[in-house]
Amino acid sequence: MPLDDTTVRLAKGPNLATVVTLMPDGRPQALPTWIDTDGEHLLVNTEPQRQRSRNVARDPRITVLIQSGEDAWDWAEVRGHVVRTVGGDEARRHIDELARRYTGADYQREVGPEGRIILVIAPDRELTPARIGR
Repeated sequence: MPLDDTTVRLAKGPNLATVVTLMPDGRPQALPTWIDTDGEHLLVNTEPQRQRSRNVARDPRITVLIQSGEDAWDWAEVRGHVVRTVGGDEARRHIDELARRYTGADYQREVGPEGRIILVIAPDRELTPARIGR
């Protein structure tokens, strides 16, 4: 099922998202990150050794809040779950695409020995200002 138009617009723009996963003891972990979409899923590029990757490998539930960099009241929240991860060359190309969107250049930070992965997130529920209360 396609994502809401607001979610897609925000995820395709240079807007930061707050990604929330669950730590082993159940406490939430929230981190700002770059965000993307294929129109049906949200896409978060990370490294497999990072805490959020370990969190979703154990418990795939995830919440993503995207806010416009120009208007804080222009937002979308997706409560969902990670349905798969994508690694290798595709994940490396994706982080360069994201870096160009957000910084204007390819990804400059060192990539760890395990490479990059894309967390592919399916929505269970979407909220936007227009959809509150539905």
